[in-house]
Amino acid sequence: MSGEQTKDWVPQTELGKDVVDGKITSMEEVFGQGRKIMEPEIVDLLLPNLDHELILVGGSPGKGGGIRRTPAKRTAKMHKSGRKYKMTALAVIGNGNGYAGVGEGQATGSGAFRTAIQKSIKNSKLNIIPIRRGCGSWECECASHHSLPTEIEGKSGSVRVVIKPAPRGTGLVVSDEVKKFLELAGVKDCWLKTFGETRTRGNLIKAVYNAFRNLNQLKMKDEFKERSGSVVGEA
Repeated sequence: MSGEQTKDWVPQTELGKDVVDGKITSMEEVFGQGRKIMEPEIVDLLLPNLDHELILVGGSPGKGGGIRRTPAKRTAKMHKSGRKYKMTALAVIGNGNGYAGVGEGQATGSGAFRTAIQKSIKNSKLNIIPIRRGCGSWECECASHHSLPTEIEGKSGSVRVVIKPAPRGTGLVVSDEVKKFLELAGVKDCWLKTFGETRTRGNLIKAVYNAFRNLNQLKMKDEFKERSGSVVGEA
């Protein structure tokens, strides 16, 4: 979203009004107070340096019988009037420094491809979460935020992932699609182990996202209370 569009935004939620009025000035305060983001413009204002990537969830026949990966998946449903096509896209966003989100968008009709992508980016902003980082590798113990504080696990559909902290300099030992999310999240070193039908890339990315969300549920309240000075509400 451009700065001009954000400038003309009229908030509809209490959180949005607090952000516009200057009562909330950072994402740490939002999560520290346990408030829910229901307007993507809130994220645009508090994290103006966000970037996004599209996950290649679709495919079309390529030369020689192979599959050419595409950023949107097309499905068809039979109606009396004929086939109805639906496009589905999956986007990841992040600021490269501790915040990331995943969102899915669907659209039908003319311009469905572009509309699905726009919806996925919008929904990924509504699903943004803080990414807790650290150095949980016994081989490193440098106390910096280049990896994860501990081993984490997430699941989506038939896919289960285990993400392990790695020593500095290891890099991201993950698939290209998972690397998009981790780079936007600000994680530089880790190992990934997967189980299930990982060719379903949508479930794979969602499983990684759920792993970090599970990590946040451990000590996120105390951490953000300390950082923002706010009292965190009970879940």
